Amino acid sequence: MTTDANIAQVIGQPVVETGYGPVRGSDNGRVKTWKGIRYAAAPVGDLRWRAPVPPQPSTEIQDATTFGPVSPQPRSPIPMGLGTRADEDCLFLNVWAPSHTTEPKPVMVWVHGGAYIFGSGSQPLYDGTVLAEGSDVVIVTINYRLGALGFIDLSSAGFDSNVGLRDVLAALRWVKDNIAGFGGDPDRVTLFGESAGAGIVTTLLAAPAAAGLFSRAIAQSSPATSIYDSSRADAVAQMLLDRLGMTAAEAQQAPLQTLIDASMEVFDHVPAATPGRLAFAPTVDGDLVPDYPVTLARAGKTHPVPLLIGTNKNEAALFRFMRSPLMPIAPKAIRTMFDEIANDQPGLQLPTADQIGTAYPARMARTRSLGVASDMGFRMPTVWFAEGHSTVAPVYLYRFDWATPVFKAIRLGAAHATELIYVWGNLVSGPRDVTFKLGGLKAGEELSERMRSRWTTFAATGDPNAPVGQRQWAPYRSDDRATLVIDRDDRVVDDLDREIRRAWGDEVLSFR
Repeated sequence: MTTDANIAQVIGQPVVETGYGPVRGSDNGRVKTWKGIRYAAAPVGDLRWRAPVPPQPSTEIQDATTFGPVSPQPRSPIPMGLGTRADEDCLFLNVWAPSHTTEPKPVMVWVHGGAYIFGSGSQPLYDGTVLAEGSDVVIVTINYRLGALGFIDLSSAGFDSNVGLRDVLAALRWVKDNIAGFGGDPDRVTLFGESAGAGIVTTLLAAPAAAGLFSRAIAQSSPATSIYDSSRADAVAQMLLDRLGMTAAEAQQAPLQTLIDASMEVFDHVPAATPGRLAFAPTVDGDLVPDYPVTLARAGKTHPVPLLIGTNKNEAALFRFMRSPLMPIAPKAIRTMFDEIANDQPGLQLPTADQIGTAYPARMARTRSLGVASDMGFRMPTVWFAEGHSTVAPVYLYRFDWATPVFKAIRLGAAHATELIYVWGNLVSGPRDVTFKLGGLKAGEELSERMRSRWTTFAATGDPNAPVGQRQWAPYRSDDRATLVIDRDDRVVDDLDREIRRAWGDEVLSFR
């Protein structure tokens, strides 16, 4: 067995001793990287739909220079990178750390998005080199089970619920126990994510089992109210089993591709049949997730850790551009969804036609519907969560408004996920990337530097305000509701969301 492996070093191949054996990565002189580190045993066979279990320890040095397999998923619209393969044995994580690490560094653990069915921690966009080197932090990205493997609830048949969430908790426990060997500070762990990943962040903020596993949180475009009750979860599970033509026990042994094909059918069917709802999402199971996260936040029952949270100005524009059914865009779909919500939650305040006209001034009904969809799916859940969580810990609320000239030209604007390249500092993905084809790169680089500084300063201190050179960003409080608007030039606006708060009211809309 490797001795003193946490300081062992072959030229360019740093070796670290973990609780499950030594791992060997790579070092380019600026950043050390370890890829494809196993954090849980393979969730296959009898472990399908079971909570993750620790991996078996080994005395052999594990080669950690290539990414591990990603969670099986339907053909993804998200670039996975060359050579990526999918396998049910997918519970791996990746670490980037500054090469010349002395004092323990803040740790940032990334949970990727993708509607709970797509994505991975090894997407090229999430390469942690720029963040680790430029901001002196340790970056961790993780895989977790997706779709029917991670977010179908078969607990009524004796299986574990919310296994995708349990995977993230297992990864956080691995970080707590092992990250010091990689130069990270286990007492300064920030859990951050976007879209479904941010939904996991806001859900774990309300999950008792997550206590003590992270000390700060960042949620970018969280669908915080897309958490479903047991009756709806049972209905979706039965829908999947009907398509498989199997019982739950039989489905546990079903061929993987058969399961993935059936999950894609369910994924497509649910939002088409019930606008505004996802097929796969966390479930209020009374165990890991005791209640709706926004409800718990507004009751002051979330973990009291500093939170940086926000959305993009034109969230729904991406779904229109992709012709995705995941968000209701057409006015008719919005009306259908409002009718269903009114039936499910009688007495809940929904915006009236007059309020929509005031809160969403636009000449075209479809443009107004884009605003309604963006706020219903992302902005209002974020505001509701921020208001509740601000009673137990500092909250920093933002809205991302920046759009490059080409994104303005194709009517994307500051759409869903467009902030990601600036947070990661990976602005241009290759010669076919059109993001800056009409200009804006210099402004984008400056904006990226500001965002990375705020995000990593928050990870280090719990406060996103850099010592000098940036507009001061006050915590969100009920008296002024300070919000940072991120654009070519940042600005802080009091009660940015006044009109939409009036339209949607204080009672939380939940997609149950």
